Amino acid sequence: MDPIVDTQQRILDSARELIYSRSYADVGVAAICEHAGVKKGSFYHFFPSKRDLTLAVLDSHYLEIKDHLLKQAFANDIPPMARLARFGQLSYEFQKQVLNDTGRVIGCFFGNLASELSTQDEPIRLRIEQIFSNLQSAIRQVLREAIAIGEVQDIDVEATAQAMLAYFEGVMLLAKSQNNVEIMGQLFPAMAQIRISPR
Repeated sequence: MDPIVDTQQRILDSARELIYSRSYADVGVAAICEHAGVKKGSFYHFFPSKRDLTLAVLDSHYLEIKDHLLKQAFANDIPPMARLARFGQLSYEFQKQVLNDTGRVIGCFFGNLASELSTQDEPIRLRIEQIFSNLQSAIRQVLREAIAIGEVQDIDVEATAQAMLAYFEGVMLLAKSQNNVEIMGQLFPAMAQIRISPR
């Protein structure tokens, strides 16, 4: 790998790991540089500020989730509503692996940052809002396919997609607050049963 690309990637990976396992406020540039094995000069060569790094981390993490979880979860090899159940199952399995690796239920990276920074940093809030909008769009598409084949009837697609995402994030938060990943295993299947009727 190109040494420049490798250095930038190590900074990104270190920032994601530290912020995810701790918090944004608890992780400074010095800690990220130490974890990545780079000097501050290298950090500021790639990222003008911690905010810029965090925005890059959000984009990088979303692309990874999209490529490794969403594509698998929403692949059209099974009926639409079963894909939502699979999304919940794969998310539970991912969080269970995080628990095995860290000893703690850490929850949703995006949700964690949203809770911590949405009232403090508008650019980060907007980026997380866009990521959640993308996730909601994926759910919305599944619901439309379900309606098209008669699997679901008489729902407000937009409101149902939003409610499903809110439920998903709420379950993540509850599991994190109790440090109990099995809450996800128990509650995620119910997400596919949510229905909001048209007004």
